[in-house]
Order: sequence, then structure tokens, then C-alpha cells
Amino acid sequence: MVMRTHGLSEGSRWTGLAFVAIPVLSIVIFLFYPAALTIIGTFWREGPDGVHGLNFDSYVFFFTDAYSLANLGRTLWTTFVSLALLIVINLPIALYMRFTRGPLASLIQGLALFPMFVPGIIICYALIRYLGPNGWLQSLLSLIGFHHYASPYLTPWGPVIGLLWDGMPLTLLILISGLSGISDASIEAARDVGAGRLRILVRIIIPQIMHSLLIVSALNFLGFFGQALMPFMLGPTSPEMMGPFMLRTFASVRDPLQASTQATITFLICSLAGIAYVRSIARKPQDGE
Repeated sequence: MVMRTHGLSEGSRWTGLAFVAIPVLSIVIFLFYPAALTIIGTFWREGPDGVHGLNFDSYVFFFTDAYSLANLGRTLWTTFVSLALLIVINLPIALYMRFTRGPLASLIQGLALFPMFVPGIIICYALIRYLGPNGWLQSLLSLIGFHHYASPYLTPWGPVIGLLWDGMPLTLLILISGLSGISDASIEAARDVGAGRLRILVRIIIPQIMHSLLIVSALNFLGFFGQALMPFMLGPTSPEMMGPFMLRTFASVRDPLQASTQATITFLICSLAGIAYVRSIARKPQDGE
């Protein structure tokens, strides 16, 4: 009987591995392999003498070209500003929804999650119609006598607003999930000993949702840094973010080597956020959070 149970468990294990192998092989064949070829091709390629070898000219050009560095700086600025504003805006909303019950909280949750079901291209066009020159917001401000409106459209703040709108649903869901693990008893105990709202937030709530904040930061960093649609439609053309920069270099300038170099640099920067995310996921069960 023991022998048969052991055989069934071995068969189930191999069956599970077979099912896992299908998506893993798909990722390796269609993602990792072409990505590795592209990265290797940026520094290992044929020289003037027809011999393949190390060649870092494309990286030297990127880090000595003022326009490329300006685009990288603009991407970093947009990513970090959007990320900071996203947390500052969504954390109070998540706290309100966690500790408040009623129809108003449900309405706020529905409005906050609504962008999840709207395609990015629709969001861009809606923001252009609303925030752009002679848009709805400017018309509304004119009705109340304010005639000094400066549109964020085609300025560095245009992509920031679009990324905030697009990243709000995922951020809010993760923060609410983290806040759901905080017991009401710990909050009530802190109130009983005289702790105010700010002390409860800093000493009890924030430490218990640090894992959720790290996940939010890592995932949104990855999404914001490589974003192409919203920076292309809402942002300025010079300097531009790395997403539109790579597309223009590949499609308009027709320089696939430099576009691959830009993509590799983007990948290396984003991999730092990816490593932080993976480490956080791996350490969470051990920490018992």
C-alpha cells in the first residue's frame, strides 16, 4: 500500500512538472532567448576587420550624448515623481476604505478602481480633452473667472498625471490588501493608551504594510520606467522618456543597435526594482508577515 502511494505521489510530481514546463519553456523561447540575443548583440558584434569581439561603442555614445542622458534623466524624474505622488494620494484613500464602512466608501472604491477597466489610449485622449488647451477644465475655470490656466499637456507633468491615473487601481488594491492584515484590536489598544492618529499611522500601520509599499513601488517603477504610450501622447518631445525614445530610434532613425542599447540600459535599471520585488516576495513567508 505504501509502495502504491509513493508511486502515485511520484507520478503526480512528474505530471505537475510537465504542466509547469510548458509555460516555462514558452517564456524561455519567446522572451529570455531573444532578449539575451539582443543584449549580447549590443556589445559582442562584428568589427571593421570582420571579426566578432567586444565593442562598447554604442554604450559610450549613449553615456556621452547629451540628448540621451537628458532622456534618461527625464525618465527617472517622471518615474520617481509619479511613484511618490501615487503613494501619497492612494495611501489615505486606502486607509479610509479600510477603516470606514458605508455607501460613500464603496463609491470611492468604485471610482478609484474605474481606470482599471479603461484602455490606456482612451485615458490619454480623455486627459487631452480635459486638461489640454481649450479643454473642459480650462472652460470650467473660465466660468468662475480664472483665466490663467496653464495646461500640463505636452509638459513634463502630462505623463505624470496619466501615470497616476493608470497606476491608481493596482496600487489601491495592493495597499488595501496589506491594510486588511492589520487587526482592529491593535488599533484599539493603541488608542486606549493615548496614541493619536499620527502615532498609530507611523508606529503601527506603516511598519505592517511596508511589504505592500515595497511591492507597489517595485511594480509601478517597472511599469512607469518603460511606459511608451502616455509619455508619447501626453509628454514633451524633448527631452522624452526612454519608451518613446527607443521607439523613435528604432522606427524613425532606423538605428536598431542604439535602440537595443537603450533597451538594455532600461532593462538593467528596471532589474533593480525587479530584484527588490523578488527578494520581498521570497522573504515574506520567512518573516511571518
